[in-house]
Amino acid sequence: MTSSSALLCDGCGQLASPDHFARRLRRLEWTTRYRPVHIQALFLGAIAPEGESSFLYCPEGHFIGEAGDLLDALQIHREGKSAEIVLTEFQKRGFLLTHVLECPLAPGQTGLSAEEFLGRQLPAAIARIRRSLKPKRVVLISDELNLVAAKLREVDLGCPVFASKTGSFLLKGNAGTDLATFRRVLEGR
Repeated sequence: MTSSSALLCDGCGQLASPDHFARRLRRLEWTTRYRPVHIQALFLGAIAPEGESSFLYCPEGHFIGEAGDLLDALQIHREGKSAEIVLTEFQKRGFLLTHVLECPLAPGQTGLSAEEFLGRQLPAAIARIRRSLKPKRVVLISDELNLVAAKLREVDLGCPVFASKTGSFLLKGNAGTDLATFRRVLEGR
């Protein structure tokens, strides 16, 4: 007699179907292809975007949503360039983007809020940053991370954690002084 038991995804803590695991593995493969050997700046978001077109490492290179906002803030121009060229430039600068929840939140997941999922997954993300990624700096880029930013600053990640005065850096549109501070952090000032 076989029994089907739900498995928790190690990348997000949600109950996961085989399709969920397949999407996660595909995204990990895309990301790993452009992981720099030495990570100068790890951009940390809260929750991976739902659509692949907003996922930075998607090979189609639509670069909309979070991906487009980050590339714009970094002044990485993508007009007339293939996704591979854009992502290689991102990689050569020593940048990597990851999320505390490496998968999008599925609707109706055990009634937990995004904050609860972030809180539950944060220790695993901290361990991954400390043991595997080992960046020179972590830069918070997601409003949802404001819920756990204090914890990220309290723990020893082995590198400094940067955010704006009001919380995570706002990269959408014209973020004004936030964007200027963001660029100074990346320059090491």
